[in-house]
Amino acid sequence: MNSLEQAGQEQGWQPDISVVVPAYNAERFLARAVDSIRRQTMKNIEILLVDDGSTDGTAALCRSLAAEDSRIRVLTRQNGGAAAARNTGIRAASGQYVCFVDADDYIEPDFCENLLDAARRTAAAGDHAPDRFLVQAGRDEVDEKLRPLAADLPLPEKAYFVSSHDFIEGLLLYTSDSSYCTKLVPRKLLLAHLFPEGETGEDFVLHLQMLPDIDGVLLIPKPGYHVVHREGSVTRGKHVFSRAYEDVVRHADLVERTIVPRYPDLARQAVRFGLYVRLDYMLHVPVDDMRRDNAFYRHVIRYLRSHAGERRRSPYLTARDKRELLLLTWAPVLTRRLHRLSMRLRGNCP
Repeated sequence: MNSLEQAGQEQGWQPDISVVVPAYNAERFLARAVDSIRRQTMKNIEILLVDDGSTDGTAALCRSLAAEDSRIRVLTRQNGGAAAARNTGIRAASGQYVCFVDADDYIEPDFCENLLDAARRTAAAGDHAPDRFLVQAGRDEVDEKLRPLAADLPLPEKAYFVSSHDFIEGLLLYTSDSSYCTKLVPRKLLLAHLFPEGETGEDFVLHLQMLPDIDGVLLIPKPGYHVVHREGSVTRGKHVFSRAYEDVVRHADLVERTIVPRYPDLARQAVRFGLYVRLDYMLHVPVDDMRRDNAFYRHVIRYLRSHAGERRRSPYLTARDKRELLLLTWAPVLTRRLHRLSMRLRGNCP
């Protein structure tokens, strides 16, 4: 163990950043994620590995990694999902700031240093208090063999500050990055706004809760986070109906209940978001579930029909979006069956 790794053993040591890594059955890829954190150019960090009730060798691997680097602490808990594991890490963190790395992803060596440097420079300038903003780096996406996939969001050419209002608008129009893995967050903010547990899309919901209470997000032109897409992912698998399609509809309802009263000028963007996520739901819900006794399905149909005028007038929906929404609003089952037949003929559906 070198002197930098022994920093965690020094009396009174306090890290600048706590890196929280939730891990559930991650034995196959956790070491890569942790290695990328240990290799950070900024050494004054702690690494919190949260074993979320794994049933494979993840817990043993966590202990082995901790034996190699005193900056690593292992936390164990009963399985409760990624949000619950993150919250466990937040409560145990001792750094001024917290960032998150998913167990199957990895980061660049200067990821933490770039985020912290930007946070300190912005706070020193006096425009924003240290606990009134987030810092966001860039990310890309790769497959399991680490081959680049299509970019999700472009990297800014230079650093700039986005107000909470504008960042929320971007979330509704899919131009803001909703992931907390790309962000440096003051621990004080996270203790006041923990991740919502028991649902998918917890990052999006936490943004809705946190952003109205702060100034905004500093975007820096530094790449650093690599998202690894694995085959069999529940939320990304082809031809799989995930509960995420229902949760995001609930999130759209949350936007209209909580965000629009705070930012009335975002009402049209909120309706666009509500229509768009319901379009996604209607394109993926199993046809057998499109029944009158399915309360959630009926809720979606009622919204689509009651917002027909907004659908027609929305400047945020494409002509194709409007056409598909029209068909799925008034002839949903027939539209889905024809859509499925078309996909089969093109060889895109089993």
